[in-house]
Amino acid sequence: MARFSSDCAVVLLEHLDTPVTRFLLSHPPLSRLFEPQKKEESSFTPEDAVLASVGIVKCSPDRGLLVSESMYLALEELIQACCAEDEGIPVVLVCGPKNTGKSTFNRYLINLLLNRLPAVEYMECDIGQPEFTPPGCVSLSSVTEPVLGPPFTHQQTPRKMVYYGQTSCEQDTERYLDVMKYVFSCYKKEVPLIINTMGWVKGEGLLLLIDIIRLLSPSHVVQMDVCDWKAMAPLTPEHVHLQAGLHTKGKQQPKCKQLDVGAAESWKCSEGEDASVQQYKLLYVHPEFPRAGVAGEARVHSGILRDMSIVGYLGHLQYPDIGAVLPLHSLVPYQVPFSAVALRVIHTDVAPTNIMYAVNASWVGLCCIPDEVRCQTDGPVLLTQTPVCDCLGFGIVRGVDMEKKLYHILTPVPPENLRLVNCLLLGNIAIPNCVLVGQQGIEGEIPYVTSDYNYSILGAGKLRKKKHFKRKDFTFECDYT
Repeated sequence: MARFSSDCAVVLLEHLDTPVTRFLLSHPPLSRLFEPQKKEESSFTPEDAVLASVGIVKCSPDRGLLVSESMYLALEELIQACCAEDEGIPVVLVCGPKNTGKSTFNRYLINLLLNRLPAVEYMECDIGQPEFTPPGCVSLSSVTEPVLGPPFTHQQTPRKMVYYGQTSCEQDTERYLDVMKYVFSCYKKEVPLIINTMGWVKGEGLLLLIDIIRLLSPSHVVQMDVCDWKAMAPLTPEHVHLQAGLHTKGKQQPKCKQLDVGAAESWKCSEGEDASVQQYKLLYVHPEFPRAGVAGEARVHSGILRDMSIVGYLGHLQYPDIGAVLPLHSLVPYQVPFSAVALRVIHTDVAPTNIMYAVNASWVGLCCIPDEVRCQTDGPVLLTQTPVCDCLGFGIVRGVDMEKKLYHILTPVPPENLRLVNCLLLGNIAIPNCVLVGQQGIEGEIPYVTSDYNYSILGAGKLRKKKHFKRKDFTFECDYT
């Protein structure tokens, strides 16, 4: 190591062979996930050939990490602020439209800070594209290792997590802000905090972002914006102070969608407390990669990334000491009595008589509500409102035993945490198609899947087909036998 100067980098490459990667590769649509792209040029220098043998090739000018001058200056200023010992602990909020590089900026900033600090806190408010959890979550994570791969390669258990249950918050922005406040309350201000936000910054989305800035009181706001993009106003402290948000008042705009009195008091958004301008440093970053800001031009479709995060999470069900991949249907599920957990469907109203049809073969959040679950009968216990509560992980309800009143649940959550679970939340997050149709070792009809179904039945419909993968359309067929 003494032979290398301070401006050199040493890269240690290790073969990525884990139970998670093996599970991912066991699904036919993902079997070539980690294969390097073939390089068109035939001429290699000896150094290029060595790097190419492990999948590292030169990128064309429109690929790779493209750091603009404004991004470099913002990173430099944030690193200096986070490492200064006499200026308080920075809270950095990153915002901007879709496909402007927010996630890339966050990863780059985290990795640079970890060269100087032992840990960085990361609050995920983008429920559609979370970094460390499956979709539909607001979470607070402590990051101690560099973030190098896509989200499905580094799923982890956050310090605090709430399952919102949808990939968009447009239907219930009040609950979204309540969830965000609940998660943020766990931040202890011991290390810098980076807050990622959604790409919804038009119309009510921009007003909601103003609410978020007021609620979380960042010390720095990084506004990712394309130079010719006109829909997002400059989020200066003065603008945020004067402009009414979606649920909070501005200095000059008394009319807005107000929350109930209790919620307004808990947020401390009264006129008297909002008399002074909330001061923070606004940093502009103008991305310069091709097609920046054009949501439809993202390199990977957002739905694909969400599915892969779920599959990556399910990969933790695999045994670490067994080389072969075990299909999910061969794993022994937990048996959970109806009376032991409360049940709630988040995103829509379901009649109690149909609730088990909705829960069977579904992705659920395993949560902990403060109230004790009490039931006079043998269940199921149904909640009338969606609670804001801790989510300890996720699972698949792979079967429902109506005679014995049991849920059969597959989950990688460790038993010591499962003892705390007393609530199942079912949201608008579906099990990926490849998990359902790619079950290995099944003879005859695949459970829960059919290609011959009566679509005239109310509520029946085909699973949405991802245009990136060629696959047959299937529908769910729930069966309790």
